[in-house]
Amino acid sequence: MTVAHHVGLANAAMIASIIVAATTGDVLIASAMRQIGDLDEIKAHSGLKGAIVAVLTNARFFSGVAAMAVSFFSLLFALSHADLSLVAPASASLTVVTNTIAAKFFLKENVDKRRWIAAACVCAGVVLLAH
Repeated sequence: MTVAHHVGLANAAMIASIIVAATTGDVLIASAMRQIGDLDEIKAHSGLKGAIVAVLTNARFFSGVAAMAVSFFSLLFALSHADLSLVAPASASLTVVTNTIAAKFFLKENVDKRRWIAAACVCAGVVLLAH
């Protein structure tokens, strides 16, 4: 394998780690917020302190925050080794795609045809960006 091939694989691995951690964080936080319920209702019933306690005592929420922290530090690592013009657009756009897939299969959201088409367009854009 050439050096360029190794660099390409390393970039792909770094971007993949950002995407996996960010998607995991997004799904866990969304799931936690659904589990907690409507914060406006909690606030109306228990005040602002009650709403804050409801969020801060949810383990799923903290797991999501931890995954988002991993994503952030993965981004920092990737930016220290690869070009911003590759890492930022690829990780951000592919996270949109993985969030769409995760929303459908893990959160059981109704993902309509327009969103699938949009995700496919994002994938095509990333392919163009990478080449």
